[in-house]
Amino acid sequence: MGNRLEGKVAAITGAASGIGLECARAMLEEGATVVLVDRAADALEAICADLGERAVPVVVDLLDPASVATMVPQILATCGQLDIFHANAGAYIGGDVVDGDPDVWDRVLNLNVNAAFRTVQAVLPHMVERKTGDVIFTSSIAGVVPVVWEPVYTASKFAVQAFVHTVRRQVAKHGVRVGAVLPGPVVTALIKDWPQAKLDEALASGALMEAKEVADSVIFMLTRPRNVTIRDLVILPNGTDL
Repeated sequence: MGNRLEGKVAAITGAASGIGLECARAMLEEGATVVLVDRAADALEAICADLGERAVPVVVDLLDPASVATMVPQILATCGQLDIFHANAGAYIGGDVVDGDPDVWDRVLNLNVNAAFRTVQAVLPHMVERKTGDVIFTSSIAGVVPVVWEPVYTASKFAVQAFVHTVRRQVAKHGVRVGAVLPGPVVTALIKDWPQAKLDEALASGALMEAKEVADSVIFMLTRPRNVTIRDLVILPNGTDL
């Protein structure tokens, strides 16, 4: 266990599973108090009880603007400050556009784009006032390399990248860093709708990586000297051809 984040308060959306949960574990190991934000109340309570007293559950439905509006007040009421915000929650959709369901696309875009942007806008005033803070997005290699199998997901991550690049320049003068981690395919529930043949091929070729490897990269980003910003950190499994 390290102490590089000791005294800091972090909040992570989509923290009840996958990359969000692994990032929570990693930040706790580095000494932070971590607010796990998710809509799954029962799962959050159980996870935080297991993680220990520095793990704080905050139930928010990211697709409900009224619920999102309660997020920062809940964090500040419990923890008093917020130093790190990880906009991690997201959804995945692949497949041919001609066979797609636009209603499903709407949910993916609302979560990956609108909810992510709304939550970041909610935390920035606190960070700007304190003249310090870190905002990290879980983006994707699909945000810089268009992936033919997943056009709607790719579009959502291109939007995230544009937001990261512009907001970073707006808030840098306030001491707030904004960056994104851009993993290739990760073994999480997000790829559950991959065709089985594609999943089997990826596993056999080493084209998938574990969520912990993403968490390690996030810790690297957060522990750089304050005069350095890791704007985009791309991490890929060796077996990928992206």
